[in-house]
Amino acid sequence: MALKSSTVAAAAVALGILLGAPSVAAGQGLTYNQGQSVSPAYEGWMDNEDGSFSMVFGYMNRNWEEEPDVPVGADNFFSPGPQDRGQPTHFLPRRNRFVFKVSVPADFGERELMWTLRVNGEEYVAYGSLKQDYFVDNVVIMSETGTLGAGTSDPALRAHTPPVVEMETPSQIEAVVGRPVRIVARVTDDGLPRRSSRQQLPVTEEGKLDLTRALRAPPSRITVEKIIGLNMSWSVYRAPPGVAQDVASFNPPQVAVWEDTRPFSNSPWAPFWVPPALPEDGRWITEVTFSEPGTYLLRGRADDGGLFTDREITVAVRPPTL
Repeated sequence: MALKSSTVAAAAVALGILLGAPSVAAGQGLTYNQGQSVSPAYEGWMDNEDGSFSMVFGYMNRNWEEEPDVPVGADNFFSPGPQDRGQPTHFLPRRNRFVFKVSVPADFGERELMWTLRVNGEEYVAYGSLKQDYFVDNVVIMSETGTLGAGTSDPALRAHTPPVVEMETPSQIEAVVGRPVRIVARVTDDGLPRRSSRQQLPVTEEGKLDLTRALRAPPSRITVEKIIGLNMSWSVYRAPPGVAQDVASFNPPQVAVWEDTRPFSNSPWAPFWVPPALPEDGRWITEVTFSEPGTYLLRGRADDGGLFTDREITVAVRPPTL
């Protein structure tokens, strides 16, 4: 039985208030909108064809809304060796897995690579090593990000490959404050894993939203769960120091690349999320507008629900001409 659009809208508001508002839980000391720390995370290592290795890092931002900017330096650095290893300086909310790779030589051996972050007065360190227990492959990635349940896979998914991204927009572009610039990426994929069917809202026999069932519905599995559907999403990866949090706005609104589990949010990890319609020509077109000048690094992620491919664009934004 279909729900009217007004019913769906009311459901979104009601469930958003009851389940998705971190400020409610913040009063209980469980989750917070802002003011909390960011912990770097070592996800594991991968083999490279040339004999070297890639150490993979992510992070946990304990805030639901605050997106701290921490320039590379005394509060955001790698050691030993160069402080800058391609880490983000703009941190999206909550858990962000498999964010970037750091290449280490074939003879790295038993050494460790450390990523230190100091945010909101707290310091955390992630220690990367080549211990066998930390080895990751595509099946591990799909399991950790919620595509697969714990301990499950099949031959097709083991042979699955990430999306292929061809950028029509150059890797370095210029923009003017207040004027949108267009980013175009052509994405092709092997069609795996299969797109999730649309999730149905729990309704009564009369076709009305059953809030009681919605609130009491248990998770379908013990690991994080992800709705499957190809998308191409852009976000700020590095921003100039001192700029406002919402300095870049995207049109259309972008699918969250972080694990936003709040019902009805635009996130593959959110209950009732519906994957976007695929463009017929495979060209994903996004407009981005900046409110402050400076040099920005944008990260685009093509995610087919299982694996992903990242691309980056540097945007030099200048003030408007008077």
